[in-house]
Amino acid sequence: MNIPDFLIDLLNEQYGKKITEKILEGYSASRKVTFRVNTLKSNVEKIENRLKEEKIEYEKLPWSEEAFIVNNVKEIDIQKLDIYENGEIYLQSLSSMLPPIILQPKENADILDMTAAPGGKTTQMAAISNNKSHITACEMNNIRIEKLKYNIEKQGASCVYIMQKDSRQIDDFFSFDQILLDAPCSGSGTLNSGDSNISRYFTTKLIEKTTKSQITLLKKALKILKPNSQMVYSTCSILEKENEEIVRKAISGLNAEIVPIDFEGIENLPLLPIKLKGTLCVCPNELYEGFFIAKIKKNY
Repeated sequence: MNIPDFLIDLLNEQYGKKITEKILEGYSASRKVTFRVNTLKSNVEKIENRLKEEKIEYEKLPWSEEAFIVNNVKEIDIQKLDIYENGEIYLQSLSSMLPPIILQPKENADILDMTAAPGGKTTQMAAISNNKSHITACEMNNIRIEKLKYNIEKQGASCVYIMQKDSRQIDDFFSFDQILLDAPCSGSGTLNSGDSNISRYFTTKLIEKTTKSQITLLKKALKILKPNSQMVYSTCSILEKENEEIVRKAISGLNAEIVPIDFEGIENLPLLPIKLKGTLCVCPNELYEGFFIAKIKKNY
């Protein structure tokens, strides 16, 4: 077990010993291959038929018609398929499919994806809105932006405009109908206990750094979100200080509220207890990464 002691202490403090043990089991689980169907280029029936031709065993999920769990082959085997090569499917963790589904991107809406690369959620929002929304995908890193461009083109997400910029520096005269902020985080929900390098990159300094950028990003999002509009804040962390605390601080003193998250199949998720009613936190296991999501409405 390569999980740092300080993290185990944080988890014990936040969740108690029993749930922490469950989380630690999740860190050591071997996660299954998952993908979603890109409805801009294909459809579920066609992909199911293609998988059957290849004798690939799969499962479906109650909360998304497009989400697939692969049971008998590895990621590299999926990447050899024509349906992967031509962008009909996109390899994506189940947890990271949830924020766009919860945001429900609308046709004709001006949507901002504040930290867009590598583009999984960006292209998913394009697909959900049938390429009829106007998505601004923001990314500041040169290398990551190339990956974002590649995925947007491969997935046929023609409604996406890429802005190379630090989202914290977006001009306040911009305004958006919907915003997705999948904030940079410590990644405490995605750790693999088999990784011997965890202690090198997962540190208290990392958590301090990410919480500072998270609060700045979320405050900026609320500033440029149109009145009476909704946004989603998400992280792949399961730590309260990156999740509930950030949301509380950001909306404190503002006329903004948490919109309770509810969708068909939510009861099938492996949920952790949360300290901010209406939000959700997914527990890491063999299917899911640890993930936090909050939906916020701006009333001013």
